[in-house]
Amino acid sequence: MEKEKKVYKRKFTILGITIWRILAYFIIYSVIGFVLETLFGIVTKGVLESRRSSLYTPVCCIYGVGAVIMILGLQYFKKNNYSLFFGGFIIGSIVEYVISLIGEFIFHIKWWDYSDMPFNINGRICVAFSFFWGILAIYLMSHLNPKIDKLIDKIKTKIPTKYLKTVVIVGIIIIFLDFLITSFALKMFFTRLVIKYDLELQTYEEYIFECTELYKNESIREFTLKYFSDEKMLKTFPNIKLTGKDGNIIFVKDILKDIQPYYIKLFTPIHAK
Repeated sequence: MEKEKKVYKRKFTILGITIWRILAYFIIYSVIGFVLETLFGIVTKGVLESRRSSLYTPVCCIYGVGAVIMILGLQYFKKNNYSLFFGGFIIGSIVEYVISLIGEFIFHIKWWDYSDMPFNINGRICVAFSFFWGILAIYLMSHLNPKIDKLIDKIKTKIPTKYLKTVVIVGIIIIFLDFLITSFALKMFFTRLVIKYDLELQTYEEYIFECTELYKNESIREFTLKYFSDEKMLKTFPNIKLTGKDGNIIFVKDILKDIQPYYIKLFTPIHAK
């Protein structure tokens, strides 16, 4: 009798984690980030406002990208909490700096600005938030991510893996398409602001060169006005900022003063009274 041979499919992994699980991390943490940011907006500003990173999907992709890079990078620092803190401090700072650069390069906006905080580098990172990244790394690797892994493993026992992989891939495709649409919408939105309000931005020449001719097309202009109106863009990105030619920060909500940048006013925070 011939011995039965079991054939095992070799899974491609990065630092021992499968690609589809990494993609699942990205989606899960992007959604968690959206929820946390929404709650943060309610607590600090007393309003229900959009904290999405894109126009349609309820995600904050900065959290997804950050979590994936942290989880992978911190595999080298899991020895103890001290090494986790050090790893989180360094990796989190690098991630934050790079994402800030990407935001300015692709969207031509500032997601955040730490220029008024001590020990900052180009306003993109500062010691206080780097310290926070170190604390977060300990919590992420010791408490939160093990629970996320258990949740994923539990779901795998209920639903065939091939279906889960399909859901993850479809989710990634939807988020990516939303990213492309958002990128185009923001460029058209900024071009509209530059032309309408005669703004002088650090990237003004780039906008004129890349987008003005496209925006002059009547069909494209009407399409963007209909689907990416000033109200929709500001309500989706209520804290959006631009950098003036002299380096000053311009809040779009200060330009479009006739548009309410949030959905619902819940209460007035004590510090605002």
